[in-house]
Amino acid sequence: MTPATSLFTPVEADLQILAENLKQLVGNRHPILYAAAEHLFGAGGKRIRPAIVLLVSRATMLTQDITPRHRRLAEITEMIHTASLVHDDVVDESNMRRGVPTVHGLFGNRIAILAGDFLFAQSSWYLANLDNLDVVKLLSEVIMDLAAGEIQQGLNRFDTSLSTETYIEKSYYKTASLIANSSKAAGLLSEVSPERAENLYCYGRHLGLAFQIVDDILDFTSSTDTLGKPAGSDLKSGNLTAPVLFALEEKPYLEVLIEREFAQEGDLEQALRLVQDSQGIQRARELAAEHTKLAAEHIATLEPSASRQALINLTDYVLSRLY
Repeated sequence: MTPATSLFTPVEADLQILAENLKQLVGNRHPILYAAAEHLFGAGGKRIRPAIVLLVSRATMLTQDITPRHRRLAEITEMIHTASLVHDDVVDESNMRRGVPTVHGLFGNRIAILAGDFLFAQSSWYLANLDNLDVVKLLSEVIMDLAAGEIQQGLNRFDTSLSTETYIEKSYYKTASLIANSSKAAGLLSEVSPERAENLYCYGRHLGLAFQIVDDILDFTSSTDTLGKPAGSDLKSGNLTAPVLFALEEKPYLEVLIEREFAQEGDLEQALRLVQDSQGIQRARELAAEHTKLAAEHIATLEPSASRQALINLTDYVLSRLY
């Protein structure tokens, strides 16, 4: 499997600048915030979201260098994503993420909530300073979507009547909205045509949905070591994802186990077996593949370049995580 980082060769130098800038932007106000920033924006993390922004920026600015506003947009995108993770870890009571202690685990609930709030507020301030109202609208919508997705997920826990459409909508809010709207925003900063901006949005939307569906499959197929959290933890917490929703169509007893919230001993293990024995995982794979194909079609409308090719290769990488 190709590591994500090797896909980002065209923007490798840009990502190094981004990592340094982020620590300075966030951490220069307070020692605790600096410690949190150092922890969040240190060596770890694949930086997929800002890399996409930078690749779109370069793919749409072929005859000239990207601007400081493109770079700032990439930094804002990573700030928003990180703020949402800090809050997610509080909601999920996670002390570890991908094998690394969370802000919540290191500094406690109160600091984690305030650090997340600070990151959202600061990203909004830097966003306003881009002086581009259309870009401000796009990224402000993302911040609303992230909260809406988290609320929707909380309200739909253990709800076996959840439709695939509602699951896709929640996945859009939680994952795809940021990738879609920041890709479009990068195009707007490059002054692309409205049609091209829409193609960039659709690329990000389909890539983001595929990314989330693959993550949801990995919750059933990966080991705890790979995931950095216990396998099956989504199902255990009542978060019903694509493999479960498809499995419910052919395994009626799964509904019984979920609706009693795995109250009896062995319920969760039995539910995991039912998902494994169904077509749920395979159908979820096909759904993810459908979205990566659509993403690649939308980005293929750009002029050929190393950055465009990296964006196309990213669609293959998302699926390759399953194998």
